[in-house]
Amino acid sequence: MTTDRAGASMLEGLKQAIAAEGDGHHFYLMAAASTQDPQGKEIFQRLAAEELDHIRFLRGQHRALLETGRPDGSLRLGPRADLSGDSPIFSPALRDRIAEAHFEMTALSVGAQLELAAVTFYRAQAASSADPKVRAFYEELVEWEQGHYDALLRQQDALKDDYWSAGGFSPF
Repeated sequence: MTTDRAGASMLEGLKQAIAAEGDGHHFYLMAAASTQDPQGKEIFQRLAAEELDHIRFLRGQHRALLETGRPDGSLRLGPRADLSGDSPIFSPALRDRIAEAHFEMTALSVGAQLELAAVTFYRAQAASSADPKVRAFYEELVEWEQGHYDALLRQQDALKDDYWSAGGFSPF
């Protein structure tokens, strides 16, 4: 059982990570329910499922640390969504209604901030861990969340000029 300061710190970090992944899960469920874009709905549902998988993984690590004082090297994260391409979140058809895509643009912005916060948190947890297994699973989570962040930002950048122009926000 983990009771020393380092173990308590790891457990607290895992609790914070679980809570943050829960926030991400619920945000992506809300985004899926709110978007009118079919591809966006599907991708947000997949991102919600990935966040739920992260919770499962982190809870398993928390349980292992409580019970054995060590992370569980047999726990694995599930498959990743393919977020490649120029339009990784929304279908190209979103441009047809870009002037009304306020929710979708906000979802991209909020999602990117959630993912960036997760990347920052997981990097700090990895850097502060003396245990190589703990460091490795946090680094794996950094890669996942960085992929989410990059896809959201890429989609936001692809739509930003059209959205600003359609909304009269752009000086050009």
